[in-house]
Amino acid sequence: MGYEVRVDSTPIYELLGSFLVYATKKWVRNLDLGFEFIETADQLLDSSMKSEISQSAFWPFADYDTLYAWAINRPAHIMEAEQYIDYAASAPEAELLAAASPLLPNLQLEDVMRIRRAYLPLLKHWYIRYFANIEQSMRHLSEEDAAEKQLLLTKMAPEDLVEYATSGLVVRDLEGISSVVLFPTVHNRPINTYCFYKGVLFIQYPVELSEEDAEQPPVILSRLTFAVNDLDRLRLLRFLGKEPKSLDQMIEHMNLTEDVLTSHLMVLRTAGMLRIHLDLESHDKYNIRPEGLGDLQMFLESYIGL
Repeated sequence: MGYEVRVDSTPIYELLGSFLVYATKKWVRNLDLGFEFIETADQLLDSSMKSEISQSAFWPFADYDTLYAWAINRPAHIMEAEQYIDYAASAPEAELLAAASPLLPNLQLEDVMRIRRAYLPLLKHWYIRYFANIEQSMRHLSEEDAAEKQLLLTKMAPEDLVEYATSGLVVRDLEGISSVVLFPTVHNRPINTYCFYKGVLFIQYPVELSEEDAEQPPVILSRLTFAVNDLDRLRLLRFLGKEPKSLDQMIEHMNLTEDVLTSHLMVLRTAGMLRIHLDLESHDKYNIRPEGLGDLQMFLESYIGL
């Protein structure tokens, strides 16, 4: 393969991911924690801070690329969420620019100054009022999952590990990409998010969670049955088949708007029923992930006791 894989389980990523979800409300309806998470956080934040954080939803979404870049290229001794906040808030701006520039070569000093001034006070408050309360439980889940993936890395090809960890992201040789950083998170579960940096592909994958109540349908079974409980999604699965298709091909064949189609794709992705072939130019292609169809049968038979 043309790239190496690194698994990083620092809680810094969970801090940033949880804040991103709360501030932007992106994907909330597709997340396991969903609106219950938003309601919990609302109860912990005072009204003035909720208002300030809500304003950040209108700031450039690419700002998070910089916040994550500081986490990826942070000094080696910084492993904790609070350490990261203090570092990003107090380090010389030139140092922060130097840390992010290898990944974001077009970043300017003015961007660093604006992002630090805007986000760090909010992240500090978020940490104190919300994240510190759940940090240890998040750490346990992430470190346990990352250790499993690290072990599998000694037994699987990098490409196979990426697809397994993400339940469907296919990363072949991509020109200029020499490293893939995988990090497990809970707040974004079951969604995968990713960002192309210079030379690095940064992928968030969902932590595997054990089911606690055997009487209730497993969460993954609920996702799978919801995914196939729609005629358009079934037609879409039939169309995708084995040969990867582009979004334009799907729009033309399905006679659906792009918004409706991307909504269906999100449902199928979170159920683990699609392979997404990543492309540097955002011309990703999709086809069926057979393991997802196998999971539907396996979890259904297991739950009903066949």
